Amino acid sequence: MQRPLENFFRALRAADIRVSPAESIDAHRTVDVVGYGDRQLFKDALCVALAKTPEEVASFDECFEMFFQRDEFSERNEGEDGEDGGSQAPESAESDADFADQLGNVPLAEMVMDADGSELAAAMEQSANRVGATEIRFFSQRGYFARRILDDMGLRDLERLIASLRRSGEGDEDGDGEAAQDLANRLEQGRRYLLDESRQYVERQYELYARANGENLREEFLMETRMSNLEHRDFDRMHRIVRRMAKRLASRYSRRRKQTKRGQLDIRRTMRRNMPHDGIPFEVLWKQIKIERPKIHVICDVSKSVAAAARFLLLFLYSLHEVIAHLEAYAFSDSLVSVGDILENNDVEQAIPEIMNAIGFRSTDYGQALMDYEEGFMDDLDRQTTVIILGDGRSNFTDPRIDIMRQIHDRSRSVIWLNPEPETFWGTGDSEMPRYRPFCHVAKTCSTVVHLERVVDDILKSYARA
Repeated sequence: MQRPLENFFRALRAADIRVSPAESIDAHRTVDVVGYGDRQLFKDALCVALAKTPEEVASFDECFEMFFQRDEFSERNEGEDGEDGGSQAPESAESDADFADQLGNVPLAEMVMDADGSELAAAMEQSANRVGATEIRFFSQRGYFARRILDDMGLRDLERLIASLRRSGEGDEDGDGEAAQDLANRLEQGRRYLLDESRQYVERQYELYARANGENLREEFLMETRMSNLEHRDFDRMHRIVRRMAKRLASRYSRRRKQTKRGQLDIRRTMRRNMPHDGIPFEVLWKQIKIERPKIHVICDVSKSVAAAARFLLLFLYSLHEVIAHLEAYAFSDSLVSVGDILENNDVEQAIPEIMNAIGFRSTDYGQALMDYEEGFMDDLDRQTTVIILGDGRSNFTDPRIDIMRQIHDRSRSVIWLNPEPETFWGTGDSEMPRYRPFCHVAKTCSTVVHLERVVDDILKSYARA
C-alpha cells in the first residue's frame, strides 16, 4: 500500500489539502495501527491525520471516495448487462474450447472471455502504474493515456487475434468458420468494453490529479484578462480569485504589529529597561518598525461608462471589505452613497445587485459625487487614511469639482486612482483624468486582477514603511 498511499497524498494536494512530509509520515503510522480491514475506520483515521479544517474534511471525503472506488468492470463483477446501450462484457461459449490454443497465446483475450472482471481491473491498475497514468496533467491527454494502458495490457495482440479469426472465418464456411467469426465478434465486443472502461479509469485519474491544473490555468488566464472582457460564467471563479487575493494581502497588513530591526540597538529603551540592574544591559532591546492597520476609503464608479468593469470592481470592493477592518466603501453614478452596510450585511450574490439597483448604470457626474462625499463623509478623512478611487474619470462634461479633489489630496495620507482605461485614453472626450491627476499620489491603469493586486500591495506596504 506504500505507492497507493503516496498517490492518495498527491490527490489530496491536488484538491488543495495541504499534506506536509511530516503529516504523510503520521498518516503512514496511523495506517500501521488501524490497518485496512475496516474501510470506515481506515477513512476516519486518515481524515483525522490529514484534514485540518471543515473545508478540508469535505474535500477529503470527496477525494477518498473517488480515489478508492473501483467502478471499472463493475457490471461484469456483478453479472449485470449494460442498460445504457453502451459496450458490454462478452459472454463465453462452448465453442471457445476449440480456440483454446489461440486464446492462450493472448493473455488479454483470456481475461476478456473470463467471467471475473476483477482480474481485468487489477491488470488495468498495474498497467496504469507502469505507464504513469497518475502523471496526467491536461484534459487532452485522456485518450493518450487510455490507449497506453490498453497497449501495456496487450491490446495490440488482442487486435491481431481478432483480425486472424476474421480471416480464418472468411475462408472457411463450415461450422468452424462460423465459430471463428462468432469468437471474433465477441472479442471485438470485449475490445470496445475495454476501451470504455479504460476511458472511465483515466477520467478518474484526471479528476484526482489534474483538474486542479486546469483550474489553475483558467485562473491564470482570467487574472491577465481585462475586466471589460470578463464573461458572466467566470463571475464565481473571479470571486474566488479576488477573495483569495484580498485575504492574502490582509494577512500581511491587516494586523498592527512590530517588526524588529535585528542589529540596530535601541539605546534609550535598553537603558530604561535595565535601570533596576544599575544600567548593566542584561536585557537588550532592538529598534522596531510599527506597522499600522490600514485605514482606507474606497470610492467606486458604477456608472454606464464602466458598466463592463463595474461588477468586477464591486467584487474587489466586497472582498477587500471582508478582510480589512477600517475600510469605508462608497459607490456613485450621478450621486454618491455609502455601501458599507450593504457589503457587511449581505452575501456577495445579493450585495452587488443591490448596489447596482440603488446607484448603478446611471450617467456619471464626478462633480456631484465629490460634493456628496464632501458633505457626508469628508470629516472621517485624516492623515492616516488612504483614498482609493476606482473609475474612468469621465464626467459627461459636468463640473469636475477639482477644488474638492484638492481638499481630499491635502487631508489624506495618499490618493490612489485606479482607472480601467488605458492611459492613452485619458484626456480624450469627456475624460477629466488630466485635471484630477495632479491631486493623486498614484494614478495608474488597472484593468486586470494582476494590476489590482500589485497596486493594492504597494498601498498596504506603505503603512509598513511609515
